[in-house]
Amino acid sequence: MLTPVLKSLPCVTRYENNPVLTRHDVPYSCDLVFNAGVIRWKEGYAVAFRNDWGCSQAEWERGGRFKGTNIGLAFSPDGIHWTVEPEPVFEIKDEEILRAYDPRLTVIGDEVYMTFAVDTRHGLLGGIARTEDLHHYEMISLSVPDNRNMVLFPEKINGKYLRLERPMPVYSRGRDRFDIWISESPDLVYWGRSALLAGVEDFPFANDKIGPGAPPVKTDSGWLVFTHAVDRDMTRGKNGWEDQWTKRYCAGVMLLDSENPYRVLGICREPLLAPEEPYETTEGFRTNVIFPTAAILEQDGTVKIYYGASDTVTALATAKADDLVKACLAGGPSLCAH
Repeated sequence: MLTPVLKSLPCVTRYENNPVLTRHDVPYSCDLVFNAGVIRWKEGYAVAFRNDWGCSQAEWERGGRFKGTNIGLAFSPDGIHWTVEPEPVFEIKDEEILRAYDPRLTVIGDEVYMTFAVDTRHGLLGGIARTEDLHHYEMISLSVPDNRNMVLFPEKINGKYLRLERPMPVYSRGRDRFDIWISESPDLVYWGRSALLAGVEDFPFANDKIGPGAPPVKTDSGWLVFTHAVDRDMTRGKNGWEDQWTKRYCAGVMLLDSENPYRVLGICREPLLAPEEPYETTEGFRTNVIFPTAAILEQDGTVKIYYGASDTVTALATAKADDLVKACLAGGPSLCAH
């Protein structure tokens, strides 16, 4: 069966000079700059990004691997042009922990939190850390294996912290059949009341797995949640650096109730963003990958959506929040503004 052609929502506009952050912007060893968390910071914006370093495409194709992964930091007056700090700001060195990566930033009140993935010798964990200056981090909690793609809601709801997450139950749902769950906590340490929020079958353009992407954005109509959604086609051949890369990652969007985020109000039936541009489809480490990692609602109702492209660079798209809400409630793009 031929892989279906997928198109982005017509109300979404890519930044014309994408990507906005590449390895050429980083003043230390760097090969891939992606899966970045972005927040408003002081008079501008801040980004924490994943940096994989120490391996070229030629080395990878000869069986090499990256020498390391760390998390870098950059600042921008406009969310487009970035100045990267001279050194990485987060890297865990421990006999048990192999690496920390895929940062997401969330502001809750006066506090800034970073969620991230952690590879250990006994499984993949999700972590939460607190920071005051974006340079120094206090570890708050690590999950049990296997869980990742954790994102925090930017405010307490009914006195509780909430997070979205993607546990990896390979025995009950099969390989890569992963869904979006929601949990709550009184203190960001102890998590419970976990519930399934949305399954792979709820996203028609996914047949493999789904998961959280960017931290939720609050609108007058509810919480906009940006997701990743993956379809797998075993006939796909060599794409990017891999001998065979069978997956395609799209961005999705759903709407949750403002007061009770356990309640789904609507899921857009079409991709928010599908791989279409060369830096998403033919250039980079793992092609046909779009992974939303940050969303910022501006005063004019525009949402800045940051996403990793081809697991290689960081790109930007924009859309009106009202159009995204309509697309979720309609189950598709038919009500998007043109």
